Amino acid sequence: MDRNPGCELDLGWLNSVNVNLSAINEYAKKLQAKEIKGVYRAAWILKSITLIDLTTLAGDDTNSNVSRMCFKAARPVAEDLLEKLGYKYDKLCPIRTAAVCVYPARVEDAVLCLKQLGYYDEINVASVATGFPCGQTPLQTRLEEIRYAVEKGAKEIDIVINRSLVVRGQWEELYREIQQMKEACGSAHMKSILATGELGTLNNVYKAALVVMMAGSDFVKTSTGKESVNATLQFGIVMARAIKDYYNKMGYKVGLKPAGGIRTSKDAINWLVLVKEILGDDWLTPELFRFGASGLLSDLECNLYEFVTGKYPASYQFSMG
Repeated sequence: MDRNPGCELDLGWLNSVNVNLSAINEYAKKLQAKEIKGVYRAAWILKSITLIDLTTLAGDDTNSNVSRMCFKAARPVAEDLLEKLGYKYDKLCPIRTAAVCVYPARVEDAVLCLKQLGYYDEINVASVATGFPCGQTPLQTRLEEIRYAVEKGAKEIDIVINRSLVVRGQWEELYREIQQMKEACGSAHMKSILATGELGTLNNVYKAALVVMMAGSDFVKTSTGKESVNATLQFGIVMARAIKDYYNKMGYKVGLKPAGGIRTSKDAINWLVLVKEILGDDWLTPELFRFGASGLLSDLECNLYEFVTGKYPASYQFSMG
């Protein structure tokens, strides 16, 4: 699949944007009302696991908890439970998370652990950068942070945009910053975090998504997970339609990554249905869709246990701890 090379900034396109809030809210309600049961639900849950960027972004992160997360990424479901679902852990097993996501200072730990496990080529190492979560450090500092993470082995970089440029409508400056960040990423894929809950309006969400795609982003991500409002279905609908419009006009597929507040299997399935309906099945792959999550996996595993045994487990039975 060809990566998005970006294009010239099209201010005419931006100025024509007008999001219908009532229609977006109505569509979000319809998504939440849909219910999938039985074996189909189990299949959607397994799919969800393979789309997770398993994440730890804590101030007390150490080599130990990063390594523990990498082990969990390689074997995200209890082995006996997985066998009852018809799978067995080996190099051909498709059930693993798409990536692990850490701060730049912990990239080297994640790379070393995944190499020791033999999964460095199967599970990507992603790193947040550019003054995460606020993006308020000087541009050169943000660019150096990207280069550092890539040098240490990160294959994906989750950058945060400067939200003040969006709320002030400084689209040219935002476009130039993102272009420089894309260049700093080199061969690493770049996910642009919009921090949608801080952009003020859905019009701004759509415009910001367009600008980062025009500047060459490989993914558009909702949130850092640190804002008061994170990944809502309304934001997802607007971003997915921006991605679809960009694809229809430019011919390049850009990925979508919701992050923050996605904690249950119901949440995950709602997002997968959203993507299937707006963007199509091509986007239901790790190359074009991810969940940014730390706690989601435990709930997904609990729901698989319930499907197999008919009983919901205690919360401590499937935890990252």
